[in-house]
Formats: sequence, C-alpha cells, structure tokens
Amino acid sequence: MSKPIVAIVGRPNVGKSTLFNRLAGERIAIVEDTPGITRDRIYADTEWLNHKFTIIDTGGIEPDSDDIILKQMKRQAEMAIEMADVIIFLTDAKQGLTDADHEVANMLRKSKKPVVLAVNKVDHWGKDQMEVYEFYNLGLGDPIPISASQPLGLGDMLDEVVKYFPQQEVSDYDEDVIKVAIIGKPNVGKSSLINKILGEERVIVSDIPGTTRDAVDVPVTIGEDKFVFIDTAGLRRKNKIKENIERYSIFRTVAAIEKADVAVLLIDAEAGVTEQDTKIAGIAHERGKASIIAVNKWDKIEKDDKTMNKYLKDIEVKFSYMSYAPKVFISALTGQRINKLFEMIKVVSQNHALRIETGVLNELLYEAMAMNEPPSDKGKRLKIYYMTQVSVKPPTFVLFVNDKELMHFSYERYIENQIREAFGFKGTPLHFIIREKQGRE
Repeated sequence: MSKPIVAIVGRPNVGKSTLFNRLAGERIAIVEDTPGITRDRIYADTEWLNHKFTIIDTGGIEPDSDDIILKQMKRQAEMAIEMADVIIFLTDAKQGLTDADHEVANMLRKSKKPVVLAVNKVDHWGKDQMEVYEFYNLGLGDPIPISASQPLGLGDMLDEVVKYFPQQEVSDYDEDVIKVAIIGKPNVGKSSLINKILGEERVIVSDIPGTTRDAVDVPVTIGEDKFVFIDTAGLRRKNKIKENIERYSIFRTVAAIEKADVAVLLIDAEAGVTEQDTKIAGIAHERGKASIIAVNKWDKIEKDDKTMNKYLKDIEVKFSYMSYAPKVFISALTGQRINKLFEMIKVVSQNHALRIETGVLNELLYEAMAMNEPPSDKGKRLKIYYMTQVSVKPPTFVLFVNDKELMHFSYERYIENQIREAFGFKGTPLHFIIREKQGRE
C-alpha cells in the first residue's frame, strides 16, 4: 500500500511552508514573508505515532490582483482535492477569516475529502484563543489552534489527521500486477504512450502541454503478465493566470510514484535532457522505485551512427545518481521498441523484489574486503562484521560495523558495485543502513 498523502492548502502567507518544514523535520522549503516564495522541494515523508505519510506544500503563488488570488487558490485546492487522502486547511489567526478562506472551504466541503482545519499563528493560548472561534463559520468542524513557528498544537492537529488514514493495508490491485507510473514533464508523450499500449484513443492527446486533467489508471494484460499504467499528465494552462506547470506536474508525479512499483521516465528526444527531467527522475530515485529512462519521439530525430551514443552520454552525465536505470529509445507514435520497454519493465520489477540469502551476501562481502581493504582514519580501521538484506522494494541492506564514521561513501559505493556485479539488480536502487555493533572481533 502506498503512503497516505496529506496536502497543506491555504491562501498565501498563512505559514504553509513553515508548517511543512516543521512536519518534515528539516528546512526544505524557503520561508520568507513574501507570498509565493516557496521555490524548492514541496514534498517530504514524515511520521506520526507510527503512521508514515507524505506531506505536500501547495505554496508558490505570486498574485497580481485579488481576482487572480482567488482563481489560483481554486486551482491549488482542486489539485489538493484530487491527490490528497487528507487535507490540512491552514488559516491565519492574525489576519482573521477572509473571503479567500470561504472560497477554499466551499470547495473542500463539496469534495467529501477529510479536512482538518488548523488556525495558525496562535502563539499565546490565552491571548489569541478568541481569534480562533470565528473560524467555526467555515463549517469544517472544530478549528485546531496551532503555531507552526513555536511549535504549539501540532500534536493535536496530527492526531486528527491520522484518524482518517486506513486502519489496515488495502491494495486496489493483486500482488502479481506490476504498477507502472509514466512520468515526465508535460507534452513529452505520456498520454500517447498509454494510447499506443491500449491501441485506442482513451487518453486525450494534444500538442498543448498538460491536456490531461486527471491521473488515469490503465489496466493492461499482455499474455500472462498484468500491468497497471498510471498516466501523470499535467493540468491545462489557463490564460492570464501565472501558473507554475512544473510545480503541478511534480504534485502529480509524487502521487503517482507512491502508487507505483516501476517508474518510466519519458524524455523528449527533440528537447533533450532538461533540468526538469532530472528533478522528476530524482523523485522516483529518492523513493526507491525501480526506474527506466525512455527517450521518446526517437522517430523524429535525424540520426547518424553517433546519435544514440551522444544521447546515452548526456543521460549518463545528467542522471549519474541513477546509473542503474536501463535506457531505451522509443516512439509512442509508431510503437518503435514498445515491446522492449515491456520486457524491461518486467525485469526491473523482478529485481526490485529480489532477495539474497544472508550467507551468500556475506561470502561476497568477505571477498570484497579481501580485494579492497576497508578504509582507516587516524589509525583506526573500519571493520564490517556482516551484512543482511532486511527488505525489498527497494532491496535494503544492513551492514554491521565497528564505527559508522569510518564507513566512507566511496567504500559503501564499492560494496554496492560488488553486489550489482554479482546479482544484477538492474533497474532498481539499493539502500544501505549502517549500524554499529560493539565488542566483536
């Protein structure tokens, strides 16, 4: 089961990024007094009372006028409603209840999604408590007073949020179904690929970036193999409203990747690898998903005997952090190499769930240490006692050592390379946990 998604919505400058940073446990988003200043990562994994979930900050609005504020608030609330399992509706005790608050509340109430109403900037319980009562007028239940900056009241708010999470793990699909998220920037051909797989025009395709409004789950059976393809196309762009399409595509990508086993990153062969491509791919990498890099629109490129190698070199440089991902050059329009893409999906899905016995792992570990001695610092040498695999999806290994500080990144990468050389793991990231084990020689 994917982690629940909790979206923080509210009008500009009510403290969404401050709350997001507080819940994430680190300063991820930029926080300033200027409305819409959020520029950095907008999602993070967090935990409360053994409930793990993903939070999304819906900041980033730069209004030009009051009318545009309301239009953009509506668009952001629509996005939150579509993706989130629970919504934290953040308001501001200092500014009081506004028309924009009522506008968003009306949408959230109609959505039937669980909404937790939080009133921020209640820094002094006795002094600011009276300002909270007017928020009952929103009709969203009891407002919970909090201070994201102090912090105060966050436990009460999170207690209410996790009440709406499923009590047990429920999957929409059987275990043998491979769930595949088609990710990439708008207009790269995600919907065209889904259509070619289906052999029908089920998903709207247009030259306008982001013409698919809703995420689409498409079940496909090929022979004995069952897949579900998740389309992550972006929202329509509205004239006269300054919208950050990149931000919206990241919203949808996070939600889709949470549901998926495998992420297929589509790159536009005509545009080449862009910064946005690397950001989107990084989401799948950080979340430990099996990944494939597919260069689409390959039929539109003029080629010589060096063209493919040039693209591969560019991909290798810009996606150096996910060198494990296989590459394929396809055309969603003509169907070129679509069959090869299916084979890759099956392979990386199997590797994502591959488990290696502890005895076999440690034989490899001892041979690796014999070939390349662990590093030392100030006369003290790293000792790795043993290694075991503790989980899959992604394959995760624990190494027990004498001193975590001595485990240099380069040696960890060396161990990873030895594991990959021996067991493959093509298409999947490997995660390592380093733990100290004292008193053993």
